[in-house]
Amino acid sequence: MGTLSVFLDVPLIKGTGIPLDVYRVDPSPQKVCLGHAGCQTESDEAWIPPVVRRTLLQIPQDPTLTHEYLPELGVPEFNRAATELVLGKYSRALLDNRAGGVQTIGGTGAVFIGAEFLRRWYKPNSSTSTAVYIAIPQLGSLGCIFQTAGFNDIRPYQYWDPVKLTVNIQQFLLDLQSAPERSIVFLHAPEETGLSPKQWGKVATVMEKKHLFPFFDVAAQGLASGNLDRDAWALRHFVARGFELLCAQSFSKTFGLYEERVGNLIVVTKDNETLIRIQSQLAKQVTMIWYGPTSLGARLITMVLNSPALLYEWKENLLTLVKRIMLMREKLKEKLRILGTPGSWEHLTAQAGTNSFIGLLPSQVEFLEKQKHIYLLPNNQINICSINSKNLDYIAQSIHEAVMSG
Repeated sequence: MGTLSVFLDVPLIKGTGIPLDVYRVDPSPQKVCLGHAGCQTESDEAWIPPVVRRTLLQIPQDPTLTHEYLPELGVPEFNRAATELVLGKYSRALLDNRAGGVQTIGGTGAVFIGAEFLRRWYKPNSSTSTAVYIAIPQLGSLGCIFQTAGFNDIRPYQYWDPVKLTVNIQQFLLDLQSAPERSIVFLHAPEETGLSPKQWGKVATVMEKKHLFPFFDVAAQGLASGNLDRDAWALRHFVARGFELLCAQSFSKTFGLYEERVGNLIVVTKDNETLIRIQSQLAKQVTMIWYGPTSLGARLITMVLNSPALLYEWKENLLTLVKRIMLMREKLKEKLRILGTPGSWEHLTAQAGTNSFIGLLPSQVEFLEKQKHIYLLPNNQINICSINSKNLDYIAQSIHEAVMSG
C-alpha cells in the first residue's frame, strides 16, 4: 500500500458559516456576532419559547413514544398541522385534498429534496435546462443547494435597492419579465421582504403570464409582523390564484428547535392524483437520503399546534419576541441619530423580521470585522436578535466609526 492518500485532490473548505467561523475563534472580549442564524435572548443565548420548554418535559411521559422509525413522509399529524399553519386551515387547496406536506430534516432539507424533485420531474422544455432564479442576498447559500441537485442555470434577481435601501419592486418585476418562460423562482422569506400585498399581487401577475414556477421558503412565519396569518399572506395569495408550487417550511427560529432540525416541504398541485404521485416520488427520495425524519421536534410542534391553549401561548411568545426585535431596531436607529452618523437609517425600522439590510459598504463591513470584532451574516445583513442592551452602545459606536472611516 502507498503512503499517500487517494484523496489528495480534495480541497479544504474552511467553513460555510464564515464570518461566524471567524467569530468563534476570535479571542477578543469585545467580539459581537450579528450573524447568528437563529434568535438570541437578551443574555445572548438561543431563544426558546417558554411554551416549548414546558411542553418538552411532557414528551418523555407520552405512552405512545416508541422510538420506531417514522414513515418516510413523517408524522401525519405534524404534516397536516404544519401545512395548515402556512396555508390556512380552510385553504381551498387543503379542502380539495391537493396540498400536503413532507416532514424534512430542517428547512434546508425541504429546499434540497424540493430542488432535487424539480430537477428530476419539472421539465417544461426538454431541449434546454430550466433556469432557477434566486434573490441576490441568498444566492450564495441557496444557489449551491440547487447546483448540488443538478441545476446548472442559476440566475440572480433583485428585490432590494442597496443604494436607496428600500424595496425595488420595479427591478424585481423586470427580472421576472425577462426570465425564460416556466423558469423556477425561489421566493425566500416572503414575510421579511417588505413587499406590500399589492406588490405581491403584481409579482404573481407577472409569474402567471410567464408561467413561472414559485418555490417559497417560509423560515420565520410570525416573526415579521407578529401575526401568523399576515406573514403567510403572499403564499396564500399564490395558492388562491391557482398556482402549483412548492414551499419549504422551517421551525428552527419559531420554536427554538435548532438542533432538532424540523422542516416541512409543502406541495400544492392541481388535483389529488398529482399530489399522490408527487408524494410517492418524494418518499423515495427521503428513503435514499435520510430514510426517515426525526421524531422529538415534530411531536412537540404537533402538540403545540393542535392544542388551542398551547397554540395561543406560542403566539404570545412570538409576539413578545417581535416586540423586542422592533424595539432594538428603534434603539439602534436612535443611537446612530444621536451620534450624528451620516446617512439615513430609516431603513432599519422600515424593515421587519429577524434579519435586516444594514446598508454598509464592503469596506465598512471589513472595518467592523477587523477593527471592532463585529461579524455580520455572509450576505452583509445583520440579525437584529443578536443586539441586546449589553452590546447596543458598542455596536452603534462601531457602525458610526465604520461609516466615518469611509
